[in-house]
Amino acid sequence: MIRSLTRSRFRLPKPPLSIPRPKVVRQPFYRSIMAETLPPLSRQERETYGRMGTTMELFHNSFRQTWTILYNACSSGQRPAGMSIRQFLNTAAEFCHHLHMHHSIEEQHIFPVLAQRMPAFKKELELLTQHKEIHKGMDKLEAYVDECKAGKRELRMEEMKEIMDSFGKVLWAHLEDEVNQLSAENMRKYWSLEEVRRLPM
Repeated sequence: MIRSLTRSRFRLPKPPLSIPRPKVVRQPFYRSIMAETLPPLSRQERETYGRMGTTMELFHNSFRQTWTILYNACSSGQRPAGMSIRQFLNTAAEFCHHLHMHHSIEEQHIFPVLAQRMPAFKKELELLTQHKEIHKGMDKLEAYVDECKAGKRELRMEEMKEIMDSFGKVLWAHLEDEVNQLSAENMRKYWSLEEVRRLPM
């Protein structure tokens, strides 16, 4: 009897069938970097990390400049001094062509690489959605300009302005948002210096 009491008194409870263990998730480089307080960049590091943003801003400033020429003319009803109707229409056509080409290069060669780590460049998110909205208006502008050049309709500045107004806001927001995503401070969250040097641009 003493033996049985001793055994029952000191009998250990049975362990549960399975003990859940927390999974150890190895954070990739860019996530571990984002979780840290980043030290200040040197001038050379800032230039390297900001290389894509700086290059993109050069393209975007060219688009802003041409847009402003066209839009001011449409708003005032007067073309720039010395610019013929044909030259004005050619400027508008070239603007559309160059922006189409710029977006095509981004979508085929740049965004897919950046989207591997940077959510803003994924297909379902804002930057590519902005591309689609821009192209809706830009396609209308291109068609309007082509008809004017072909003599199928008369150029009316107020009509052209209305088309430009339909996508101007999203265009200008996009030109700024894209460069902000490619800024040095943002790029360093996702890429190492060596990786940034190999990114396409």
